[in-house]
Amino acid sequence: MRDCKIVFTGTPGAGKTTAIGAISDTPPVVTDVPNRDPSLAKERTTVGMDYGEVVIADLVRVRLFGTPGQVRFDFLWPILAHKAMGLVILVDNSRPDPLADLRLYLDAFAEQLEHTACVIGIGRTESHATPSLQFFVDELVRRGRVFPVLPVDVRERDQVLMLLDCVLAQVEARNRAGLGLPGLRRTRRGG
Repeated sequence: MRDCKIVFTGTPGAGKTTAIGAISDTPPVVTDVPNRDPSLAKERTTVGMDYGEVVIADLVRVRLFGTPGQVRFDFLWPILAHKAMGLVILVDNSRPDPLADLRLYLDAFAEQLEHTACVIGIGRTESHATPSLQFFVDELVRRGRVFPVLPVDVRERDQVLMLLDCVLAQVEARNRAGLGLPGLRRTRRGG
């Protein structure tokens, strides 16, 4: 079986914990605590990381890591992203400035994005249609980045798996083209 690491990141409430829980084949490990930040409209918040695993087609075990969203924990972001093959940036379209949120995470992960596959998942588009997906694409173009931008309901397993498929397709395409993106690692049977 081959093995890879994918990191989910984004603002508090963007759905990192929920996304990992929606697709993990094992009960996810979460480090949620009661929220004491009045600026966050949620009861619990991640302060360390989330972790889960999903096996795709009995061929690839994807280790799923979720970052805490609060900027005060940004020192954990590069630690969790170390040796990741892919990054899923989740954006909550109901927040006051979702494009600024995207910019924050593009800047924070700029070094990793030079050699890591990425997909942008935009949540809550059904209730908050603006900005449209095109605005996110335009922001990426302004920064010289080309990544898939997809609407996503992080509660829906199939939609979160689509985000993973996009990341894994980029990894495979870059490997076939010899562009230096790290390939999937083989793991020992049973471990």
